[in-house]
Amino acid sequence: MFVDKAKIYVRSGKGGDGHVSFRRELFVPAGGPNGGDGGKGGDVIFVVDKGLNTLTDFRHVRKYTAGDGEPGGKNRCHGSDGEDMIIKVPEGTIIKEENSGLVIADMSGGNERMVLLKGGRGGKGNQHYATPTMQAPKYAQPGQKAQELNLILELKVIADVGLVGFPNVGKSTFLARVTNAKPKIANYHFTTLSPNLGVVDLDGSDGFVIADIPGIIEGASEGVGLGHEFLRHIERTRVIIHIVDAAGVEGRDPINDIRMIQKELAAYNDELSQRPQVIAANKIDALYEGENDDAIQLLREEFEPEGMKVFPISAVSGKGVRELLYYVNNLLKETGEEKIIFEREYFPEQIEDNLPFTVFKSEEEENVYHVEGPRIERMLGYTNLESEKGFDFFQKFMKENGILDELEALGIQDSDTVKVYYHEFEYYK
Repeated sequence: MFVDKAKIYVRSGKGGDGHVSFRRELFVPAGGPNGGDGGKGGDVIFVVDKGLNTLTDFRHVRKYTAGDGEPGGKNRCHGSDGEDMIIKVPEGTIIKEENSGLVIADMSGGNERMVLLKGGRGGKGNQHYATPTMQAPKYAQPGQKAQELNLILELKVIADVGLVGFPNVGKSTFLARVTNAKPKIANYHFTTLSPNLGVVDLDGSDGFVIADIPGIIEGASEGVGLGHEFLRHIERTRVIIHIVDAAGVEGRDPINDIRMIQKELAAYNDELSQRPQVIAANKIDALYEGENDDAIQLLREEFEPEGMKVFPISAVSGKGVRELLYYVNNLLKETGEEKIIFEREYFPEQIEDNLPFTVFKSEEEENVYHVEGPRIERMLGYTNLESEKGFDFFQKFMKENGILDELEALGIQDSDTVKVYYHEFEYYK
């Protein structure tokens, strides 16, 4: 089964806690601190696997967690680092943050490896906090917390040229004719339920990659049928070929079909309507003599003034196909080699920059104020309040984050108590 969209949960590893211990040796009555550092948590890493072409694996496994760092030990033993979580995806996968829908990474265009979430930093053991005035620190730094995200993975096919058209107009037959691809071909609608890719080889040219996008119907841009599932695969293409049934075998109007598809493309992504477009008037082998000229002439009068060249072809016999391919190849050269890359919009490394905090006056204790919240917890995780330097940092943090302003707004006075989780301080302005 072809799967081009999936939802997964990822979490990096937590950093190991630093250790508190002291030397205990014979004839060494006052051994110093020797607590080791905690290990680093594992990273969540996405890599491109050229052997994959679907997101099927993510239908069965939706949770991916890196290993936590080991805590430090005595005798300055460093905890081992957590194991990285390597997630393999097909080339062309877009990684988005679920709630916002913003792009975190586009795994294409040379971006074959990305550290999405970094593991938490390991905490320092108490050996680092010994000073001339504090020779036996009973404090070690906790490991940094893990990061987590809910993600949406979308596979957007990477091809130079996209074939679009209503069902049963001959796109799969055309692809089989011009490439080595072997799409399913039959005389009924929606034979193709997933994009098929093939390479066009031309004499005297480098050739190009072409994709058969499953049949688009009216309302596809609004999700009618499998609209969004199909349309996302055309976003990377540089040239669009409209395959139409010039013979009107099923009673369709080719002019109306092209206009309708143009409308759906523009509604889904307006930039698509600005890309070079070519019309392949297919099934001319089914037209009677004289009918051929009339049908093609109507298409040319309608679209060639807009810069859309019309090529009468027969995907079955191959008539007119060669001329179409060389014209498309020249269009690709004119548009340049720049690939369509989706810009990054979301930065997981900034997740914690806007974490909340709360400041409130105790209802149970007189003249006591509490400061809590994820931002405070994060700060306490990497700050040694027992050292002078650490306490200076703490005071600066309280001021720069507006916490002191909020305490004053609540009416705090000198000598009142401020509780920051398990720490207590007297307030002085």
